[in-house]
Amino acid sequence: MPKSRIRKKADFTPPPAKQATAIKLGSRGWVAPVMLAFFLIGLAWIVLFYVTEGDMPLKALGNWNIVVGFGFIAGGFGVSTQWK
Repeated sequence: MPKSRIRKKADFTPPPAKQATAIKLGSRGWVAPVMLAFFLIGLAWIVLFYVTEGDMPLKALGNWNIVVGFGFIAGGFGVSTQWK
């Protein structure tokens, strides 16, 4: 009886490896300077209000100057959430 032909299987070739692409989310170098600027502006606003006994920075605001100063400080905390 004749020998049957053996089919040769093709050698396994793995699929080409995918190139790893670096995802750049953007530069966050602006966060620290803006955060510190907000903190310092808020602090300076409140200190200036107390030192000048309410005459500066904006006399028309009266005691609301304290709220403005704390608003800048809160803005600094808001910006700090973007820091990575």
